[in-house]
Amino acid sequence: MSAPALFWDLGTGYDFFVSLYILHEPGEFGLRPSWAAGVRSRLPLGDREVLEQAQTVVHFPLSWVYALGDVKDSAAVIWELRQLAPEERLPALAKSSGMQTEALDILQGVAQRGGWGPEEREALREVYREHKSPTLAKKVGDILDIWSNLPAFGERYLSALGVYREVFFAEEEERIRPALETALQEAQQWAGELTLEMLIEKVSRGVRFEGGMDVSDLVMVPSYWITPLVVNHHLGEERGLLLFGARSEDDSLVPGAQVPAGMLRTLKTLADPTRLRILRYLSQETMSPAQLTRRLRLRAPTVTHHLNTLRLAGLVYLTLGEKKRKLYTARSEAIRGMFSSLEAFLSGESEEYLGE
Repeated sequence: MSAPALFWDLGTGYDFFVSLYILHEPGEFGLRPSWAAGVRSRLPLGDREVLEQAQTVVHFPLSWVYALGDVKDSAAVIWELRQLAPEERLPALAKSSGMQTEALDILQGVAQRGGWGPEEREALREVYREHKSPTLAKKVGDILDIWSNLPAFGERYLSALGVYREVFFAEEEERIRPALETALQEAQQWAGELTLEMLIEKVSRGVRFEGGMDVSDLVMVPSYWITPLVVNHHLGEERGLLLFGARSEDDSLVPGAQVPAGMLRTLKTLADPTRLRILRYLSQETMSPAQLTRRLRLRAPTVTHHLNTLRLAGLVYLTLGEKKRKLYTARSEAIRGMFSSLEAFLSGESEEYLGE
């Protein structure tokens, strides 16, 4: 398969939704839960509850943000949602977030009837079980309640998004905008020097797609909050979107950090005997989670947790294959880079982190 044609997009509107999701699921992204809770506490209780409920169906509505005009910031997001009828807001974002077609069909039926019963509850729960979404399977009652009265929830949701922007994100997007612009410029420069495989590996800090990308066009979009992860999203049959990290190793989601964030995250990650053993094995050969589970004689969820932690610290390469197959290899240069950062910090070369 030939390499897809590259296109580029930029906008803080992507991080508007990404930040909301991460603030509600901080543990998945290596963010300190107490800080995330502090940000959420800035909102009135009613708005907090609405945004928490919305996270069950709205994750990263990348197609919807991509379809906005030339300006894709939080103000444009609020304005565009206001143009939609209240009952259209949540479905539009949920569909763009990749909600399963089966779930969407059930919920649209609930919205049309304005109510639900045991049949809809069990059908929706079965969809989430089939797609291995146990957390959502436990929240089907809340989800069905939302869709039973979409006009009312649509109004409350738009209001809560406006409050979130006012009390937190408007200032945050001013902070992250320069980093997004820099990351876009760097990626465009690297695109002229590297193969697509090498480019993706570089901007993602270790992700490889086995067999290449299955699209003819690929839109590359920097995101400050998603760092160091990536999100691979289909905009259509032939066009994909890759959301990649725009935050440098030393920058932190938590403003005012006194220690380089990347170095601190790596040190914390390495301060675990199981993860050190995993890195030792992965330094010798590429392995799947199942192989590591057998080698370590641990439960599969435990091994998955440790691998996710290593990935968040940028210490492993992750190869994504067919049927969601995952292979891991140690990213030795990241470990060497951490030691260089530590030496520079201890020697006083990193003046901005001395708190003086």
